[in-house]
Formats: sequence, C-alpha cells, structure tokens
Amino acid sequence: MKILMYSVRDDEQDAIQAWAAAHQIQVDTNDLEFHPETADLVKGYDCLVIQQRSPIGGDASLYQSLAAAGLKQLTSRTAGVDTIDIPAAKAAGLVVTNVPAYSPNSVAEMSVAQTMRLIRNLEMFDQRISQQNFQWAGLQAREIRSLTVGIIGAGRIGGTAARLFHGLGAKVIAYDVVRHPELEDVLTYVDTKEDLLRQADVVDLHVDLNETSAGLIDAAALKLMKTDAYLINASRGPVIVTDDLVAALKAGEIAGCALDTVEGENALFNQNHQGEVLQDTNVAQLMQMPNVIITPHVGFYTNLAVKNMVDISLDDVLAILNGETTAHAF
Repeated sequence: MKILMYSVRDDEQDAIQAWAAAHQIQVDTNDLEFHPETADLVKGYDCLVIQQRSPIGGDASLYQSLAAAGLKQLTSRTAGVDTIDIPAAKAAGLVVTNVPAYSPNSVAEMSVAQTMRLIRNLEMFDQRISQQNFQWAGLQAREIRSLTVGIIGAGRIGGTAARLFHGLGAKVIAYDVVRHPELEDVLTYVDTKEDLLRQADVVDLHVDLNETSAGLIDAAALKLMKTDAYLINASRGPVIVTDDLVAALKAGEIAGCALDTVEGENALFNQNHQGEVLQDTNVAQLMQMPNVIITPHVGFYTNLAVKNMVDISLDDVLAILNGETTAHAF
C-alpha cells in the first residue's frame, strides 16, 4: 500500500512518519495543492489525502480518473470539504472523508483568546506601547462575566467554546438548527439568529461553510448587533460579507472584531507579503483599524490538532482500504 499526501507542511512530517512507521506503510508527501494540473502525481498510489482551502476544480472526469486508477477514497485532513465536489466523487465510487473533530479545543480556545484581547483592549494597548504611550485613558476594559456571549453554530467546536466561556462566568446563548441537550447546562438556545444578534455582547461564529451559511453576517445582521458588541470569526471567511463588515466598523455599528479567516484569504494567508501593497483593499483597511484583530487562519494550529489531523485521516484511509467503515464518510 502506498499513500500520497498533498499540501504537507514541515510541521506535519513528524506525525506522518510516526504513523507510517507504526503501520509499516509507505506514505509520501508533497507541498502542492491537489488540482487537475497536479493530479498526475497520484498515479501509482493507492490512497490520496489532501488539505487545502481552494477548490480542487476541474469536472467530474477528474474524480472518474481517480477511480479508474484504482483509488477508492479521497480524504481531507481538515473539517471543511467545500473544496471537494462530493457528488462527483461519490458518483465515481470514491468514499470522501474528513476530520470533523481534530481538536475542538484548538479553535474554541482561539475564540476565547481573541475575545479576551478585544474586551481588554489589548490590541489598542499594544499599539500605544509601541509608540511609547503608556496612558490608559479611554481604554477601560469589560469583564467577561458581565457579558453575554452568543454562539452561532453550537456543534463540536461551538459547544466547546460555550463550555469555556461559561467556565469564565459569561452568560452563553446559542443559535443552531440542531439543539444539543448535553449543552443545556452551559448555554441557553434562542429561536432565531436575529434574537442572538440583538442580545449578545460577543457574537462567536462556528458554522460550516455551505449554501445557508455563506453571507450569514451581512449588513442587515450587523445592524442588529449592539454598538458595543464584538464579532469573532474562527470558522470560514465567506460567512461574513467583508464589504459590509468594513462599512459597519467605519460607521461604529459594532465595537470591533477578531478574524481568523476572511473572504479571499487564499491569496494572502500563510504567505509573506512584507513590503508589498496589499491588493485586497478590505483586508488592508481592516488592518488599519485599531479595534480589529486579524490572524491567518491558525485556530487549528496546535500541537495536538496537527497530530490528530494526520492520524485520523490516515486511519480512515486504512479502514477504507481494508473494507471497513468510518464515521467520517460523507
């Protein structure tokens, strides 16, 4: 058995080699995304594992060619699978799997950390200190136990975030199409997104990217939020309409935001653009705002999460080739 993994980073290699040694299976890697122009590299391999934020592209024939080459699966070592044409893959007979819960704590802790930075005005203090201004006037903080945190998408990650916020003393409310009774000791469900937006001091997004969540936070949604409320996005960039967010921040409709993901991030994130003029004018404007925190989609980027993404994806590959089932198949 031979496995090929695309888009592999250096920090994944230890986990990959450890898994390969433990199972006595050849696992080869490259640093390329999987697209029609790089698909030929998979020839001669039995299994394919990818990780990327840009769509695979091509048409159904690409998936048919993988099946014709003898592949039985297409595995993403991330939670998101919007990069894959799942109907086309399934029509070709490929089993598509993902890693839905590589470490809910990694992203949930990111949301909590960013919330704390915003409500304590730490970003603004950092900017003052960098200019040797040690005054604190005008930057009085708020305690998290005085706030209502509204979570949109209380699944694995959102539920973990709810428990963390609740543990810090916040009142937690949530909106989700699926209600989880096991979370009712730490949160209260509201009936609509609009109810949550009106009540929350912090709106924390933890939704998958799909046809119902794209543009979830637009101009109308932002106008419903309190003017002293904060928005946290550690889910997917297109969940927020960035044009509308920039306008709302300029108009003072919300107090600030922390974005670990933005629309069009593939052209920026995990790349060095130092000294360049950013072509993304929205991101350029956001970076100039003292009440905005931007991080390059690193909510997942912890030691445990990286290892789990590798191990779980490769375990699923092995199960499928052995004729077994996996709970992570679509």
